[in-house]
Amino acid sequence: MIKLLIVDDSALMRRQLTRLFESEGDFIVRVARNGREAIEENLSFQPDVISLDINMPEMDGLTALSLLMAQRPVPVVMVSSLTEKGALATFEALNLGAVDFVTKPGGTISLSLQEVEAEIVAKIRSAAKARLKKGRGRTVVAAPPPEPAPTTRTFPSRLVRNGVVLIGVSTGGPRTLEDILPLLPAEFPWPVVVAQHMPPSFTRPFAERMNNLCELDVSELNRPTTLQAGQVYIAKGGADVVLSDRTGRLMANPRPENPQLLWHPSVELLGRSALEHCNPEHVIAVMLTGMGDDGAESFAELKRRGARTIAESEQSAVVFGMPAALIARDGASIVLPSDQIAKQLLSWLS
Repeated sequence: MIKLLIVDDSALMRRQLTRLFESEGDFIVRVARNGREAIEENLSFQPDVISLDINMPEMDGLTALSLLMAQRPVPVVMVSSLTEKGALATFEALNLGAVDFVTKPGGTISLSLQEVEAEIVAKIRSAAKARLKKGRGRTVVAAPPPEPAPTTRTFPSRLVRNGVVLIGVSTGGPRTLEDILPLLPAEFPWPVVVAQHMPPSFTRPFAERMNNLCELDVSELNRPTTLQAGQVYIAKGGADVVLSDRTGRLMANPRPENPQLLWHPSVELLGRSALEHCNPEHVIAVMLTGMGDDGAESFAELKRRGARTIAESEQSAVVFGMPAALIARDGASIVLPSDQIAKQLLSWLS
């Protein structure tokens, strides 16, 4: 049985969520009305996982989360609004140690909940098994740069012009990307395209946040773009992204979500487009934390055709689903914890 603590100031939302999880048959549910009660229940009930609303009276979700992680760390899924303010608060929560988040659509609570029932159940189940990463606190500090080489790092002039690094990531991704992207130098010779499962209102604030942490320029990919070295492109949420070749230049193009695929932006679709438009020997594909198997097939095929691939190790992955799916298909050239991936990229390209 999974012990779940539901924290929300709305009595209706507490009832709806309690009914939803009790109907699953393997949850023991307790509720709290605010952050103060959540802290008390975390010590007395000792839940396996908590769903935590961000906006609450008496003690808000962020304050409660920081105290929860200090007193008794536990996997937490934040319940966030689909606004830019909600996105910023959610990234703050992930920085404090939350595992994942669920966004609340607009409209009445009962109808809103129906829209995300499957998602919230899946994320709560996944979070209950998640590996916690230590929170970084409220002050966001850029990750330290890589240890300097004895001489200035140079990249060979023979480096292929249309090489590209693809990154697929889901649950736990924002924190994990902070272990990798800030360690890449400004002169990194290939563009980086990131498919991070995320709603549309979240990707621009996330790209801006990462841009403040990185030497590389980081931006949301929201229009057809010619890929350039020294750039990181975060695929826009609520859409998919594919690569194309226009007059010998590699491009990335947003497109409407493919309804036949479960996760968006789709890692699988990004990988398929690389198979179609890139020489696989000029591709590095990185599979990071996340539930499910999005991208495993196409990344494994890229490796079979000559691409180099990295799967994040179980040692560091918040949720080992996506990397494990790639490894199971013999699709990983190498398996590494997240804090060693940037070093491997630099080794391959320098």
